[in-house]
Amino acid sequence: MLRRTKIVATLGPASSDQKVLERMVRAGVDLVRMNFSHGSVQDHVKRAETVRAAAAAVGRTVGILADLQGPKIRVGKFESGKIVLNKGDIFILDAAFDGLGNQERVGLDYKDLPNDVSKGSVLLLNDGMLEFDVVEVKGQEIICKVVRGGVLSNNKGINRKGGGLTAPALTEKDKEDIKTAALIKADYLAVSFPRSADDMKLARELMHAAGGKSLLMAKIERAEAIPALGEIIEASDAIMVARGDLSVEVGDAAVPGLQKRMIKMARAKNRLVITATQMMESMISSPIPTRAEVSDVANAVLDGTDAVMLSAETAVGEYPVETIEAMARICLKAEREVEEHVFDRRIVQHKFARVDQSIAMSALFAASHFKVKAIIALTQSGSTPLWMSRMNAGVPIFALTPLRETLSKVTLFSGVHPIEFHSKARGQADEWHQIEETI
Repeated sequence: MLRRTKIVATLGPASSDQKVLERMVRAGVDLVRMNFSHGSVQDHVKRAETVRAAAAAVGRTVGILADLQGPKIRVGKFESGKIVLNKGDIFILDAAFDGLGNQERVGLDYKDLPNDVSKGSVLLLNDGMLEFDVVEVKGQEIICKVVRGGVLSNNKGINRKGGGLTAPALTEKDKEDIKTAALIKADYLAVSFPRSADDMKLARELMHAAGGKSLLMAKIERAEAIPALGEIIEASDAIMVARGDLSVEVGDAAVPGLQKRMIKMARAKNRLVITATQMMESMISSPIPTRAEVSDVANAVLDGTDAVMLSAETAVGEYPVETIEAMARICLKAEREVEEHVFDRRIVQHKFARVDQSIAMSALFAASHFKVKAIIALTQSGSTPLWMSRMNAGVPIFALTPLRETLSKVTLFSGVHPIEFHSKARGQADEWHQIEETI
């Protein structure tokens, strides 16, 4: 049984070696995420070359996702690298302070934060591990009372509970990194913290201006993005359910329901969706996942996600290959439980915008009613297998194309398997014979 759900692995120190990458590809990686928060242009070029060399050595196509850093709002650095804050302490976030932080204050990389908060605002630091109440804003100083203490170390992130920070989605660094993504021919470009469709439209314009053809992915991680979900999805080719920052802003209890809603909306609009953040977190240092992690991955599959993503697990973890193997097993098991009885109703209710889309759906409908072992889609752009992948007919879809860029993009489509195919046929019968030999 071929796995439908795709696996995205983040590149890092634990997975930068080509031999390790080859093992990861054999284990089931379909798309590699390159975190543009770290590295130079030369680093990214070299990493992309290594990924493609590893995939070629294994005989598979692996896509590349370039992930922009976005407006990460962070504290500065401390004299001792970190401090410990206790409940009731008064601590100052100082946008005008450029020195090393101490037990009383620390600087900020986002200088407009004092304008975005007021007395009564709640700030969450280090992914929500620490909680501050803002008691006063005095010029460039945000005077806070510690509600939940803990260790605060260099460059930890800051979120405002409920959202409301006005930092733009695309920083100057991001704009330069889009040029790099175009240079390395990234298949997907992930935009961090978009608040509206305008953020995605700007990213697309910048990508086109750089001569790139990357598909655009919106990372849903701001509270403000939730009411704008419809327009953001419409303006994107894919979305990422980025549960880390999102859970800090909207509350962790709200995320499972939002995950289901986002996946459903994306599939209804023929958009791709990745579910991410802490899916196999314990495997950073453990050779096996926890039961909760197994359920989390399986639940994302049952929700209908196109892909599940690994971050630190493969970037810095001790068991990158074993993590991928475990995730692949979980996905396969969960896929056997996916209910298919709603397929017919969805086809009947679906409104087709194009003739070729209706033909693709007709083929999918027929395949679900006969004992078909696979669907073969000849494609140039990848649109036909994308439409087919939005519904589960219970059979694999093989996307045959001569275009390398289409092969790489298809790696994210659930249930679709890319195959390079150059037709040399003189007629239809001859072409089908060539297809059979290729498959």
